[in-house]
Amino acid sequence: MSAVTGRPSLGRDIAQIVLSSRPISWINTAFPFAAAYLLSTREIDATLVIGTLYFLIPYNLAMYGINDVFDYASDLANPRKGGIEGALLAPRIHRATLWAAALTNVPFLLYLVVVGNPASWIWLAVSVFAVIAYSAPGLRFKERPFLDSITSSTHFVSPAIVGLALTGAPVTTGTVVVLIAFFLWGMAAHAFGAVQDVGPDREAGIGSIATVIGARATVRLSVVLWTVAGASMLLTPWPAPLAAVLAVPYIVNALPWWNVTDEGSAATNRSWRRFIALNYIAGFLATMILILAWVS
Repeated sequence: MSAVTGRPSLGRDIAQIVLSSRPISWINTAFPFAAAYLLSTREIDATLVIGTLYFLIPYNLAMYGINDVFDYASDLANPRKGGIEGALLAPRIHRATLWAAALTNVPFLLYLVVVGNPASWIWLAVSVFAVIAYSAPGLRFKERPFLDSITSSTHFVSPAIVGLALTGAPVTTGTVVVLIAFFLWGMAAHAFGAVQDVGPDREAGIGSIATVIGARATVRLSVVLWTVAGASMLLTPWPAPLAAVLAVPYIVNALPWWNVTDEGSAATNRSWRRFIALNYIAGFLATMILILAWVS
């Protein structure tokens, strides 16, 4: 292949690798770290910038890129794949994707270790392990019902804990309750997202919380988890209780599927797409609450 014809191919490959990191979801991991770190230090420094950049792109490339490489066979049968909900990576760039994930993660991780402390090292290790364990062969936590939702939630909550640990923030009851509420929210989100894949996952022999307890029970569990997460925020210091209302749109979005059947589970993708949009709305409102906390 000539250099001229090779460039477009290389460009497409790079674009596919970037797409595998789910750019639309980058903010979901960067925001928790940045918010936790900034509220603890109340200043912008190099660690805030570097840590936020890490949890924005390299972290997501590792999390989702590894997933897309090792889920390729099952993704072929999943109509959701090939767009914003997940890249369908050509086998020829699987190795390149894994290398890209490793090479982009290592420098950031080394920096965070150097500037960190034993507590932040532990939580950073937990965070990275959860990213790898979710999809990597031999571990595949995504195929272990209930552990799949727990691991997925860890992906989003652990960056916040890393941020808090880096700053040496005190462990208060309010902080613990917020993290628990966030963790329950994350489990609900993963479980609800798994409902739409009940059919493809069963055909591929992939176990998940939704394939084990069924679509209907999973939707109901998600609604309960979101409800408890929202109610938990009422127990936190002002202005955090305002965040309780953030659970309401997610509950309303899921409730129409309260009686969904396994056969009709694929249709929940409509609500899942709304869920992605809701994350941006909730993120904006959460930012307003954080600003209020900052000036209080």
